Amino acid sequence: MKVFVNDNEVHLAPGMTVRHAIIGAGLGKELKTGKRILDERGNEVGLDGAVFEDYRIYLSDSEK
Repeated sequence: MKVFVNDNEVHLAPGMTVRHAIIGAGLGKELKTGKRILDERGNEVGLDGAVFEDYRIYLSDSEK
């Protein structure tokens, strides 16, 4: 399945989560910085949230 993290394409197996997508994008270290994770509509999403084909998430530059 193809998802996008900060507009970079990431391929994941079905059943993976937001956390897996971020790690797959090489941004795992960003998880410890407290940055907000947003979907394409600006809604905050959790690390254990489900992802789906063409899902887009963004790591916000502004911290909580």
